[in-house]
Amino acid sequence: MATSKSFQQKILGLQANLLSFAYQLTTNKEEAQDLLQDTTLKALDNEEKFVDNTNFKGWIFTIMRNIFINNYRMTVKKATVIDQTEDLFHLNISQDSGLETPEGSYEVKEISKALNAFSDEYRIPFNMYVAGYKYHEIAEKMNLPVGTVKSRIFFARKKLRDQLKDFR
Repeated sequence: MATSKSFQQKILGLQANLLSFAYQLTTNKEEAQDLLQDTTLKALDNEEKFVDNTNFKGWIFTIMRNIFINNYRMTVKKATVIDQTEDLFHLNISQDSGLETPEGSYEVKEISKALNAFSDEYRIPFNMYVAGYKYHEIAEKMNLPVGTVKSRIFFARKKLRDQLKDFR
């Protein structure tokens, strides 16, 4: 596809502004340069969709913003893990959880063992909270006041921290 010289000149004239905007979005130099390149290519590929007498700068900045949003959504979607284990507290462990290493696996087993030693009144609300339930949802499911749920989670966290202080 042949692009017009004036269209290319407009894009080249905005490269510094686009790079600055890309850096504001990504806060990373390499990612900003990649975003600038993706935006430039997309604009060149879609020259026929640009309508004369409209704001060129606004058009190309919108392309960049949309590419950034779409890339962000893909990244979030790829990072989403559907946990099918029975250990609900694994749900909120970050991708770099250390489970791949023997030490990390051992630590997770110790945490699991410590949690399983708790009585149901502390273990169940704590596991539900770590799994992403809100305080009021836990309170409803367990038929308890919200304050009781909060205190049980607080004490479970404190007890877990005390028991696992050697793993820090």
